[in-house]
Amino acid sequence: MKAVGLYKYLPIENQESLVDLDIERPTPTSRDILVKVKAIAVNPVDTKVRKPKEKVESEPQILGWDVAGIVEEIGPDCTLFQPGDEVFYAGSITRQGGNSEFHLVDERIVGKKPASLDFADAAALPLTSITAWESLFERLGINIDDSNNQKKSILIIGAAGGVGSIATQLAKLANLTVIGTASRPESVKWAKEHGADFVINHFESFVPQLKEIGHEHVDYILCLNTTEKHWNNMAEAIAPQGKICSIEETDELIDITLLKNKSVTFVWELMFTRSMFQTDDMIEQHHLLNKVSESIDQKRIKTTVREVLSPINAENLRKAHATLEAGRTIGKIVLKDF
Repeated sequence: MKAVGLYKYLPIENQESLVDLDIERPTPTSRDILVKVKAIAVNPVDTKVRKPKEKVESEPQILGWDVAGIVEEIGPDCTLFQPGDEVFYAGSITRQGGNSEFHLVDERIVGKKPASLDFADAAALPLTSITAWESLFERLGINIDDSNNQKKSILIIGAAGGVGSIATQLAKLANLTVIGTASRPESVKWAKEHGADFVINHFESFVPQLKEIGHEHVDYILCLNTTEKHWNNMAEAIAPQGKICSIEETDELIDITLLKNKSVTFVWELMFTRSMFQTDDMIEQHHLLNKVSESIDQKRIKTTVREVLSPINAENLRKAHATLEAGRTIGKIVLKDF
């Protein structure tokens, strides 16, 4: 079967950084399903895994953690899906990614594809939706049905990006006042179109901008970009007893004591945790993807595709990686059809 992967970890400008492959089609066992891949999306995690290092693989490394496709076969212990079902999912960072014609994935982290979307539009959603959902409703502990949310606010740093585009929509479903950050006219426009009530500039101090729009502080912060860069701003902007969640690891030390006087909660989110550690509640990703799917079909939220490339091959994936690495991506980049 066709696939795109790597043997060497190289700069994206190098033709060998991602190469076209012909590899053996896998067979599902246990609770795995084999999915015929129709569309994929790229995420920053793809570029982080691919970033240059000296390691050389003896077997090709397949990237890609956003897939929409059709179930081809199921393992003997599967109970959630049957061949022919249309699905979408992000997969596991500890296994081969989905940039291949057929892909194995544990059914417990797979959702039913939104019926109202084609495969390309659906492929944009899984990783970012899981990340946003877990950040908002599990890590930050926001109750989506709490009527008191109307009195509360959230600051989403990087609101026009992949996760930000869906997080703003989910936060609005919870009736929060959503303040996004963006710095360019096109990203400000995108953030507002996807749910942000207000947009401030993440290159400037947060508190003065918040005061200009009538907010002394915010109850929640979701940081989707460069934790250490925004740390002091977040510590100043968060309300007493507020909560901050970040998805961006830091190579620099941060002063956690800045949060002490306000008794602020800080929590990390990594959507791969459940699959990586095979947690007892792994199936929650199946359930939350189905809830996202239902919300899409009910037109309560919408897909976040900005660009679609075709076909799925090394050349187009290198283009997508280069765009992500430039750091100015709005929404999601999707590839469809092998």
